[in-house]
Amino acid sequence: MSSVFSTPPPAFSEKEIIEILHTQLGVSGTATDLYSDRDQNFLIKESDGKKSILKISNPAEEKSILDMQHEATYTIYENDPTLCVPLQIGDINSFEKNSKTYFVRRVEFLEGDFLKDQILDETSFEQLGAFLGRLSRALEGFSHPGADRPFEWDVQTVDLIQSRCNYLTSESEKKTIFHFLNEYKKNVLSSSHELRMAIIHNDGNDHNVLVNEKGETTGIIDFGDMVYSYQVAEPAVCMAYVGLEKDDPFSAMAHVLKGYHSVFPLNETELKSAIYLSSIRLCISVTMSAWRIKLFPENEYLSVSQKPAWELLYKLKQEDLNQWFDRLL
Repeated sequence: MSSVFSTPPPAFSEKEIIEILHTQLGVSGTATDLYSDRDQNFLIKESDGKKSILKISNPAEEKSILDMQHEATYTIYENDPTLCVPLQIGDINSFEKNSKTYFVRRVEFLEGDFLKDQILDETSFEQLGAFLGRLSRALEGFSHPGADRPFEWDVQTVDLIQSRCNYLTSESEKKTIFHFLNEYKKNVLSSSHELRMAIIHNDGNDHNVLVNEKGETTGIIDFGDMVYSYQVAEPAVCMAYVGLEKDDPFSAMAHVLKGYHSVFPLNETELKSAIYLSSIRLCISVTMSAWRIKLFPENEYLSVSQKPAWELLYKLKQEDLNQWFDRLL
């Protein structure tokens, strides 16, 4: 079955985008192609200096997912206007090319540096967690039918992780994945009835979080991975990314969780589950990359992104994660 992860992304030229802007959106300006994994994004600069982002969705994307993102960002804005999220500008349009239908929309451009381009301290990581807690609070009670979907980046998809172990290149890698799958089943699934469910952003990584010159989190972009899943997966996903390429990953991860908990209190089972869910997110990352490299061998990013994720998984494997929770408390 095809999905946005197995279907080639859009490949429009900047010249084509300028034409689409003019004919479909009534906008004149320049277009600069930005990196995107499964969609295609362009930075638009209008003649009056205004900036926006033009997003062309993967042809396998359903419109309900885009509607959900639109409604979610406005819900966040209405409940906490100080949280910077990219609001949609105008309507979602569609057009055809080579017998394929593409959805196109514009969203606001948010100023700020990406988390990946800043070196943060413990205070900044805690503030990042608090920002995500506020995001969860702003989304509390939000519902949309598009969120209740089987989705590859949902930490609940352990069967899919297991099936994609076939794409891994070594027995050591496979054993590492199965180690964390067993830890997940033992420490999370056995008490999953105590984990609250909610619609979450689900992708608080260093390419999506915006910070200012002081290292304070100011905004978050890219709501394409939203899903109905464990509430605690929101900080756990972020923890997985802040732990990458760190000598002491546990410090950064713990401060994100501490900051989140200070704003959006978690129960003890959720707190205990966070580190295991972070591990599962990393398992998804490496198995997804191994699978998609076979589909898109020209995408160099897929292989580059695997290395730090594997390094963190090996570090986590050497730790007693139950002791990590004791240290956290």
